[in-house]
Amino acid sequence: MKIKRIFTGIALLLLISMTVGVVSAYSLLNEDPVSGTYYTGRVFVSNTTFDPVVFFPGDKGTVTYVVTNGNANTSIKLTHGIFYDDDFQRISDNYDTSTTLGPLQTRPFSFTILADGPEGDYYPTFTMSLYDSNLNYKSLVQIDNTPLELTVVDQPDAYIQGKKKTINMQVANPRKNNVRNVILEVSGAGITATPSRTFVGDLAAGAKVPVNVSVTPDQETTLNLHLTYDNGNNPHEVSLNIPINFGVDKKQAEPVMSNIQVTATGTTYRVTGDVTNAGLETANAVMVTALPPAVPEDPYKTYVVQALKPDDFGSFEITFTTDGKATSVPVQVSFKDSDGNLYNTVQNVTVPDGRISASKDDGPPLVPIIAALVIVAIFVGGWYFYLRKKKQ
Repeated sequence: MKIKRIFTGIALLLLISMTVGVVSAYSLLNEDPVSGTYYTGRVFVSNTTFDPVVFFPGDKGTVTYVVTNGNANTSIKLTHGIFYDDDFQRISDNYDTSTTLGPLQTRPFSFTILADGPEGDYYPTFTMSLYDSNLNYKSLVQIDNTPLELTVVDQPDAYIQGKKKTINMQVANPRKNNVRNVILEVSGAGITATPSRTFVGDLAAGAKVPVNVSVTPDQETTLNLHLTYDNGNNPHEVSLNIPINFGVDKKQAEPVMSNIQVTATGTTYRVTGDVTNAGLETANAVMVTALPPAVPEDPYKTYVVQALKPDDFGSFEITFTTDGKATSVPVQVSFKDSDGNLYNTVQNVTVPDGRISASKDDGPPLVPIIAALVIVAIFVGGWYFYLRKKKQ
């Protein structure tokens, strides 16, 4: 009888122990009221990373879920990590092997995926099997087909054969994620571009950067702008074509001479005047000089006026000689634009006849000299006649 009671007590204790164990295991299974995520004890997804952060349609990338065991004293057995979604194709394998996650430890689970769906918001599911339950987790990822923008901010009013011109552009990223390895390449038949390749690098979401390119066309052609960049490890591109047609630049600087005065000394001439910039751009390194048949002479063979802003003017003075036969002399005004291109304008300046000036300047007048000589001769002759008569 006593032995029976002992066995009955032992059986009762075992039943109570088993009951407590089941209750404890069940009590570890919880649901997050916010995300709806189930977790055992304090096992949860502590971080999710998509690369790229935002996909283009057709982009490949990765997603990494970091599983954390928040229990301080209990190890957790993990099995069967699975990723699935109707609009994201899983390319890599699921996790089918078992692993143990120790107290307060973390482990990442990564999947390679392909964005199959159109533009929109998606919530793919990550499931991890635990020893007594399943951990289900959903996270937001976007598919967006917005490309980078390549914009021409400013370009020349017209292009000139053999003249370098600068094009000011802007590269902007209207996407919600950063892009990498942004490169701009410039090409075209008969085009010399500096630089022909510009490495912009990484471009943050919503950021924009200026890019300037100088082009020298040898013929009318098309300038090809090719922008490449990576979204994650996926290459993308944007192209822009600019027609290059020759014409007259309406904004170009236009130095004009005025108030010209000419002073002649024999065959040497001194010309003074003003140079006014009648254009809409600055004329740099303005210089004035005379061209053949004139021969520039010191002290002002060439006169440097320096830079002239629009509507600004400066005075000049040049000196030169001629062969005495020229009635006009071409006077050249040269200047450079902001790209360093050299331009020349020529204006004819009327000069007086150098031979007449030279004859007027050849010593004292002959008539007074002859008259003086006649008077001297008469005086000498009269004096001689007087002395001879006195002797007689």
